Amino acid sequence: MPTMADLMPELSNETRRAIEAVVMVAEMPVEPQLLAQLLEIPVARVGELCEELAAEYDASDRGFALVQVAGGWRFQSHPDLAPYVERFVLEGQSARLSGAALETLAIVAYKQPVSRAQVAAIRGVNVDGVMRTLHQRGFIAEVGKDPGPGQAVLFGTTALFLERLGINALDQLPQLSDFVPGADMVEALEVGLRPPPGPSLGERLDEIEAANAVRGASDSSEIDLDQIDLDELDED
Repeated sequence: MPTMADLMPELSNETRRAIEAVVMVAEMPVEPQLLAQLLEIPVARVGELCEELAAEYDASDRGFALVQVAGGWRFQSHPDLAPYVERFVLEGQSARLSGAALETLAIVAYKQPVSRAQVAAIRGVNVDGVMRTLHQRGFIAEVGKDPGPGQAVLFGTTALFLERLGINALDQLPQLSDFVPGADMVEALEVGLRPPPGPSLGERLDEIEAANAVRGASDSSEIDLDQIDLDELDED
C-alpha cells in the first residue's frame, strides 16, 4: 500500500496542474487565498508553487508568463513580445484612452485620494467628462469623502488599473522624480524664456536729454525729468 510520502510527488504535480487550470480560465487575477481554499493547501504553499511555475515558464523561454498583479496570479503574454500582441489587440480598435484621459488618470494615480476639483485645479480645465469616462471604464472608483466643507467625493484607482498596468501595487508605479527635469535643465529653460534685457535707467535718461537737446524744446514742451516715474523705468 503506497504511503503518503509516495503520494506527495503525485499530489504536488496535481496541485500545480490545478493552479494552471484555474488561472487559465479566470477572467481576473486569482488571489492566493482563493487558490488555497480550492486546493486545500496553505496560502504560503500556493505562493511557492506559483513562483516555481513562473520560474519554469521563464526558463523555458515561453511566450507567456505567470505573474502576480493586483494581488492575484494570472497568465499574460511575455513582455518582450509586446509589439506583436499590441499589433493584434489594437488592429481595427479605436476605443483607446485620449491624452486628456491618460493625464487625468495619472493625476488620480499619484495624488489619490483626490477630488474632481483638485484634479481640475492641477490640469487647469474642467474634468467632469473625463472623470466620468474613467469611472465607467472601471479605472477609478469612489474611495471616500473629504471631511472638509462640502464633503467632496474622493477618487482612487482600482484593481483593474493595476491589472492593465501589469503591477501588483501602487508602490510599483514609476517615481515622479524620473520625469522631473534636473536643476541644470530648469535653469536653461528659465534663461531661454527670459526676455532680453532693456536699456538701463541711466541709458533711458541720456536718451531723453539727447532728444530734448536736438529738438531745442521749450520749457512747455520739454520733458521734465523730475516728473518721470523712476520706479516704472526700473521695472522696464
